[in-house]
Amino acid sequence: MSEDFSTQRITRLTPLATVLAFIEARVRAVEPQKLDLAQALGCTLAEDVVARQLPSHPIALRDGYGVEAAALTDAGPYMPVLLPSVARRIDVGEVLPSGCDAVLPVDAVVLRGGRIEAVAAVAPGEGVLAAGDDATPRMALRHAGERLRAIDIAVLAAAGIEAVTVRAPRVGVVTGSPASPRIVEAAREMLRRAVVEAGGTPFGKALILVASLDYEQPDLIIAIGGTGSGRRDDSVRTLAQYGAVEVHGIAVSPGETAALGFVGTRPVLLIPGRLDAALAVWLLIGRHLVAKLAGGTIGDRPVMMPLKRKITSAIGLTEVMPVICAGGMAEPLGSGYLSFESLARSDGWIVVPADSEGFAAGTPVAVRAWP
Repeated sequence: MSEDFSTQRITRLTPLATVLAFIEARVRAVEPQKLDLAQALGCTLAEDVVARQLPSHPIALRDGYGVEAAALTDAGPYMPVLLPSVARRIDVGEVLPSGCDAVLPVDAVVLRGGRIEAVAAVAPGEGVLAAGDDATPRMALRHAGERLRAIDIAVLAAAGIEAVTVRAPRVGVVTGSPASPRIVEAAREMLRRAVVEAGGTPFGKALILVASLDYEQPDLIIAIGGTGSGRRDDSVRTLAQYGAVEVHGIAVSPGETAALGFVGTRPVLLIPGRLDAALAVWLLIGRHLVAKLAGGTIGDRPVMMPLKRKITSAIGLTEVMPVICAGGMAEPLGSGYLSFESLARSDGWIVVPADSEGFAAGTPVAVRAWP
């Protein structure tokens, strides 16, 4: 039988560092857009968010009476001090009356007939939020390149900000062919959720690769499946027909058959049709693409833990390994092929760099959370 020379083949594995440098040089941030604050959760800011001076005047931080603190220096339960007849109640959030610099709490006041007496002293500024203490135009509440968290949305809403300028790249997460195995569909749904966590907007239509390459709306296409040398694998050839394949075969494990290319200026990431490989390529490459398009950075907050046991790795491959975290230590659960069991049991993941043969037991490693 003659050999099928149309089979997709990998001639060399490109180092991960080279792929990331290529993304840095070739991928440009998408155009900014104005969004209502309620729609901007998770998006990356394209401009600093600055509020006006808040509060504009000193306000009460507690319920009580607006007073001049110096007039109550000697006030106590056995030596009450009469408040001026103009003294009045003030509630949280109300502007402090003129001539007052503190709020005397309600339980520090005694009412006797028509008299209001203070039975405790109060310090200047006590119970008061000074003008500009919440926000000032001199200091941005959030900076360009930062993603909006739920707490940011609450703060900006409280500051009276109704809209923000953001970058939210549209990402088409598609499959390599119409007949997609269950694992590919599971990987697709996982990556759609991961795109949202990374600050992107999943493109709404469930397209296959060929259809998505013809469609202009997504800023990035991630296609799952068809990257290997199987009889029905043709994602890399398809990308080559519509655009350019820059890299096929990346030195990562799992996920060696991944590919990266462009249709015009739009990046296309081809991911192997295995759940573990799809996850690893997303973590090592995909989320960097989304962050670059959004004009932001990867928001990792790893936790350093010592390894419970030794791990080994092949020089030249950047490896993703799942770990269990218990007793203040990280225990690796495998490498190469990552089973469903190892993924489900794990608490997070670590990276073994390409220039490392592994780590000895007790070595501190950076544990990151799964998407």
